Amino acid sequence: MVSPVAPAALLRTLLVALFAALLAFAPVQARAQQLVTVTTTVTTIVTWIDDDTPGAGDAGAEDADEFAADDDTAALLDDAGDDTGVADEADLGATRRYAPGAGLAMRGPAKTRFGPFAVVDGTTARMSGDVDGATPRQFAAMLAAFPGVRRLEMIDCPGSLDEEANLILARAIRRAGLETVVPSGGSVRSGAVELWLAGSTRRAAPDAEFGVHSWADEYGREAKDYPASDPVHAEYIGLYREMGMDDAHARAFYALTNATPFDQVRYLTRDDMARFVPLN
Repeated sequence: MVSPVAPAALLRTLLVALFAALLAFAPVQARAQQLVTVTTTVTTIVTWIDDDTPGAGDAGAEDADEFAADDDTAALLDDAGDDTGVADEADLGATRRYAPGAGLAMRGPAKTRFGPFAVVDGTTARMSGDVDGATPRQFAAMLAAFPGVRRLEMIDCPGSLDEEANLILARAIRRAGLETVVPSGGSVRSGAVELWLAGSTRRAAPDAEFGVHSWADEYGREAKDYPASDPVHAEYIGLYREMGMDDAHARAFYALTNATPFDQVRYLTRDDMARFVPLN
């Protein structure tokens, strides 16, 4: 006759078995619960130089097509109807185009300052800083106080935190008939490129740099995320026409800028810009 197992002994047996099972499965579970995080930071700065650069103002429609052909955003060049008819319907909202540098270059001595503008003398102002919602009013105040200003030197201009204000400012610069200049060592990037384009005459030193990339809205969507028919594209293309580009060059330049994501910058040279607009 088999004697019954004592309850205490049975309990010990069960605990030993359970502990052994936990030891057997623990390594597998630990491996399953491991979280591996890989962080990759990629910074792309490309200097794009075309050795076949023609003289200022000599670029034709074929040259503009050449720029657009290599861009994934060439679909934005598709004819979406009458651009001028829908441009007024564009709502840029909190759209921005901004590329900060390591540090803002100083504008030097000035008589007085209006936001990013520093008046050097009766005919010259320097710009260093970004554009926000207040900048068009600051520009208007500067011209009211110094109506003789005719030259805007762009020292270090990272772009715009408010694209609607930036386009308003570009048109104001154009109406005022200012000469826009990027001196030696100067840098205009992002939305500030539109401000340089707005000059009635444009100048740039051989080492001037122009940084371009896509705009982004408040939700992080970029130009490529909007259909070609969206009025926001017509707003930019229309501005470039106002600044003196023909339709082919306006569309090609817009596609070129949007081929680079918002969080990267593609740097162009003085000669690159001369493919799209005349320089003086």
